[in-house]
Amino acid sequence: MRLSATDIYAFKALGYLANQPPDRFVGSEELSRATGVRRTYLVRILAVLVAQGLVTSKKGIGGGYTLPRPPQEINLRDVMRAIDGPIAPLACVSLNWPKPCVEEPRCHARSHVWMRVRDAVLEALSQVSVADLAEDYRRGVDYGECLEHLLHPIELLTTRGR
Repeated sequence: MRLSATDIYAFKALGYLANQPPDRFVGSEELSRATGVRRTYLVRILAVLVAQGLVTSKKGIGGGYTLPRPPQEINLRDVMRAIDGPIAPLACVSLNWPKPCVEEPRCHARSHVWMRVRDAVLEALSQVSVADLAEDYRRGVDYGECLEHLLHPIELLTTRGR
């Protein structure tokens, strides 16, 4: 599992929303200003979160976005799945997007490594909630520095052996 800029932007938006009074709808312009995420990109991220029931939206005057339930009840496992899809390292061990493999019956690594990695990551992400993101927002952590620390596949190839 590797975080993307989209994940970071979703975390920023959720942290901000979690600091609002319950049932207060926040407009996309306000949310964009508060998070520093370009509005057009933020609206696309929010649409995904709305479709998965992790954010609620309302159109018109007084509309915008809010959390559908308390932030401590929304875990990062569900957020990451909404944004990125499978968390599993391989499709053959994915719980929600499985793809059978002819090697499954005799693949030692599948059952002794990849399923354990999947389960450990899912467990860790399920223990972190949007309330944790809200705490960071209150402390002034905006995850901007995280964008400088994302691992990109091409960089990993070119920096090996340093």
